[in-house]
Amino acid sequence: MAFPRFSTDLAPLFQLLDDYDTHRTYRPKSKVTPVRTFAPKFDVCEFPDGYRLDGELPGVNQSDIEIEFSDPQTLVIKGQVERNYDNTATETGDDSSSTKSRQPTVEEETEEGNASSAVTSPVKPAEQAVTNSQTQANYKLWVSERSIGEFQRTFAFPTRVDQDAVKASLRNGILSILVPKEAAPKLKKIRVE
Repeated sequence: MAFPRFSTDLAPLFQLLDDYDTHRTYRPKSKVTPVRTFAPKFDVCEFPDGYRLDGELPGVNQSDIEIEFSDPQTLVIKGQVERNYDNTATETGDDSSSTKSRQPTVEEETEEGNASSAVTSPVKPAEQAVTNSQTQANYKLWVSERSIGEFQRTFAFPTRVDQDAVKASLRNGILSILVPKEAAPKLKKIRVE
């Protein structure tokens, strides 16, 4: 049993729902990879004369960290961590002295077959550079647990801080920032004459 009047009255509603579903499930053909971000973990301690922030940033270079104040009491720490793999870890049994590759040579003899006048010239392997770059990128990542990508943390202090006396250091993957408190402004009385 069909309900022609009922189905024609609701047809625009069903069309609207179908259009919405098409819009939500549409995936563009160009694959844009999202930027990976993470938030490093920090310990924040307050002392009578300032604050100390200790954050875990393993594998980060000093040049990849930016520390700045966005306003008088807000500290922003941002940076980037990249994943780098060294292919030498897969080569077992080789010591560092044997890492130099030997160049193949071609020996040409003269017409008389005199071995004492043989000329040795190195062969330039044109495909060697291509092969090395392919083997470096040719790995299979089984587990990815390390935090990589861009990071940013913002810390707002409840009291005024001395921005000019802030000190930061990076040792063994721990970023330590000392933020001294600014001295409270002294009440200055002005005498009326």
